[in-house]
Amino acid sequence: MGGEMVPPDEAGTDDVVLSWEGAATVAVRLPQLADSLDHILAALERRNGMPLADLDRKAKQEIVRGLEARGAFAVRHGVETVASALGVSRFTVYNYLNREKGT
Repeated sequence: MGGEMVPPDEAGTDDVVLSWEGAATVAVRLPQLADSLDHILAALERRNGMPLADLDRKAKQEIVRGLEARGAFAVRHGVETVASALGVSRFTVYNYLNREKGT
């Protein structure tokens, strides 16, 4: 997801501090959700070995289904980001989402 480990004394209010036997050992700085979506899309491209826009319709639908399960569309501009990565319109992404809910 693109998290970063930082020393616990450098932890911010949004960081997660992990302790071992009562002592703070490391803090994890999580990226903003929108950054996480970019990381997820990049990982999907690596896994598929090609740009997501080059995938066929069925593969794109499967990606949208997987991203929905991961909460990608709860992120502000998530639909637009995914549509751009897939090389389709926002309307198409919404169609993929609605098709899944209808079956």
